[in-house]
Amino acid sequence: MDDSALLARLLEGDEKAFVEIVRRYHESLVRVARYYVNSDASAEDVAQDTWIAVLRGVERFEGRSSFKTWLFRILVNRARTTGVKEHRVIPLDPLAAGPSVSATRFDQGGLWLEPPVPFTDTVEDALVNEPIIRLVHESIARLPETPRAVVTLRDVEGLSTTEVADLLGITEANVRVILHRSRARIRSEVEMATQLGTP
Repeated sequence: MDDSALLARLLEGDEKAFVEIVRRYHESLVRVARYYVNSDASAEDVAQDTWIAVLRGVERFEGRSSFKTWLFRILVNRARTTGVKEHRVIPLDPLAAGPSVSATRFDQGGLWLEPPVPFTDTVEDALVNEPIIRLVHESIARLPETPRAVVTLRDVEGLSTTEVADLLGITEANVRVILHRSRARIRSEVEMATQLGTP
């Protein structure tokens, strides 16, 4: 059942529809929130707050964007607010612009082919590639806030460029530039770590 059908059932008061929506998106919400906040517990709290906001505001959802985009917008707004509060007491070391690699590297296959799919869907043997996936996620976590959000929403969660731009309030061109630079940085870090034998 697609999101619109579940949403219609939810608006009719069907609790099972809400349970299905939560089952479908909760893990993704926690994963995205985790890139804004300092702990797994905070990410879980942000996701829970998001679900409360959905229940309170679902009748006002106008359908101008997809339900998924609307849901992630609520999540990102709450996660940013929580992250800002946490960062007031925990100093962060801002990261300088990272290394880049030639754009031709992305034509050779791997994690960065279009259309974006979740990282784990590109892995043929999860046991063999688990260290690489871990390095990728660690590299994403080191990105500054906006690049981290762009990569997470676009490459990890599979939202379109348009959806990410709308969600973060930036242009599609900016999304593409940030995505290219962030992918280059991640790839470079992962390659360096694998050459050093980190995995």
